[in-house]
Amino acid sequence: MTQLPKLPFSKVRRIGSTVYLSGELGFEADGSLPAGIAAQTRNCLNRIKATLEAEGLGLANVVSCTCYLTDAADFAEFNAVYGGAFSDPLPVRTTVRTDLMIDAKVEITVIAEA
Repeated sequence: MTQLPKLPFSKVRRIGSTVYLSGELGFEADGSLPAGIAAQTRNCLNRIKATLEAEGLGLANVVSCTCYLTDAADFAEFNAVYGGAFSDPLPVRTTVRTDLMIDAKVEITVIAEA
């Protein structure tokens, strides 16, 4: 994967039984971003899952998601991929349309409970 510069934040923090993940982007293993919201969303969720697994958790532990989309027209396709990643009880979620700091279509951050 392409090495990103050292940025002033932690990827994950555990405070008691609560685990906070920084925003995740849909990078491929080689550091590139695939075209399309579906592929980027899948990659975001897979990267979140891997980070949680490193903490001994899984997507079932996620209680809250904040999702940032750069194009509101992508919402339905994003939602279809996102919806396939979680089961009941579903995490609470906020989704907003915004600009991102890089040319990505989606960024997702989560809070999980151990």
